[in-house]
Amino acid sequence: MRTAEQNLQLLQEIEANRDFLLTAYAQNPQLLRRAEPRIRELIDATWQQEGGSPERRPFDKQRGISLIELIIFIVIISVALTGILLVMNQVTAHSADPLVRKQALAAAESLMEEIQLQDFPAASGAPATVAVTKDNRTDYHVVTDYNGFATTGIYALNDGTAPIPGLEGYDANVTVTAAPLPLGGIAAGSAVQITVTVGDVTLDGFRTWRAY
Repeated sequence: MRTAEQNLQLLQEIEANRDFLLTAYAQNPQLLRRAEPRIRELIDATWQQEGGSPERRPFDKQRGISLIELIIFIVIISVALTGILLVMNQVTAHSADPLVRKQALAAAESLMEEIQLQDFPAASGAPATVAVTKDNRTDYHVVTDYNGFATTGIYALNDGTAPIPGLEGYDANVTVTAAPLPLGGIAAGSAVQITVTVGDVTLDGFRTWRAY
């Protein structure tokens, strides 16, 4: 004679088998149509009690995902990852660009300030003294002496022997020409235009002379 626990276990096994068959026939109605008449009657009766049919009953017992769903998921993730990696590659490749431009801009501004602080030829009372080189920049100069000044690498004002560490790859070029007129009412010959180029950065400035 079976115990209550054994009877409960048997009922659970029967219910599990029933759920398995219902799920199998729900996923494949054609399988149900090929089944024996008695099985079809039992399954149809069960679905009628539960308010469904093999074609319309939701797959309540289904768990996980199908192979097609898995493949679609992999394709979508692959496309998304490809786009993200392309963006990351672009960001990584150009991450140093802002720093390079800032260094070039700082070097150009420093050189521009150095030139604008020089005397104007009319104020000095003498013509241009000698062309500026990286070795004689601490000597006396007037602003027009910087016309044609060029270096490979950025050098400190008082050291023309070696470029500043980290700035060896920047080239500097300077042109000093007569300022285009009219320039705010400034007389001809009383202003020059200074163009400083460092790397891909170009700055334009002016130096004027005015008698007081």
